[in-house]
Amino acid sequence: MKKDIFNLFENVIIEKKLNLINRLNQYFKYKMTSIPKFLKLKDYITLSGTTMGLLALICAVIGTRYFISLGFFFVAISLGTDLLDGYVARKTGTVNKFGIELDSLSDSLTFGIAPSVLAFQAFKTGGPFDIILIIGCVCFALGAILRLARFNITTEDTPGYVGVPTPLSALLLIGFYGANYFYAFGLGGIDYPFPEVSLYVIPFLLILIGWFNITTHIRFGEKGKKVYIIVLIIAPLGPIFAIIGVMNPDFTVSMTISIIFLGGFFLLLIFIISGFFNKPKQVKNSN
Repeated sequence: MKKDIFNLFENVIIEKKLNLINRLNQYFKYKMTSIPKFLKLKDYITLSGTTMGLLALICAVIGTRYFISLGFFFVAISLGTDLLDGYVARKTGTVNKFGIELDSLSDSLTFGIAPSVLAFQAFKTGGPFDIILIIGCVCFALGAILRLARFNITTEDTPGYVGVPTPLSALLLIGFYGANYFYAFGLGGIDYPFPEVSLYVIPFLLILIGWFNITTHIRFGEKGKKVYIIVLIIAPLGPIFAIIGVMNPDFTVSMTISIIFLGGFFLLLIFIISGFFNKPKQVKNSN
């Protein structure tokens, strides 16, 4: 009996030592590896999206209507790089921990922080109500960051996910901004004020989207199906109509594009709400 207990403790100690050695080997492996050796093709694609996010932030700092629109244009471009880097990683067999961490950090900037700052600059009123707008922007950004943090510690290898992926939440905001931009442009040009109702709706929309990111009540099926289709159909509209926007469209064209953006916004919102009615099952988060 004593011998069995001794052997048990000996096996436990050996296992602990082996685990410690493996962790140390991993530590020194990553510590001694230079950054360029980490980077694969999919990582360069991810970094190009990160660059788009940084450019969007710079546009937000400048703060004019033209540069805010350009900032949302960069965010729309980063939607494409976000789809592409994952596709390339899977096709080339280069999915790794470094890429997952890098992708989440990039997404927190391009789909969380940058859109929230752009939204503040676009819809601020210059009055006390801006405090509520700030709260909405913070909730939007934190929702994206918390979702990505949860994704990084999720280990279940099952299809599907809970909550709204951060690219969809950014796309929802792009749709709302585009509808307001082209509506105002059609009425009086690039500096014409946005509809007053939008200025009071946007803070609560931002809070709602932030909650969409982290809620466990919204569930979808396997990643790569409906979500990819939605993004592939709607996301290109942003860059396309942004190019049209700099060509000084007339009233009819502006209002038509505004309606398209508004329609895309509501279609995407309906798709997200449909997630409340999907049957619960063990799922994996998606960034």
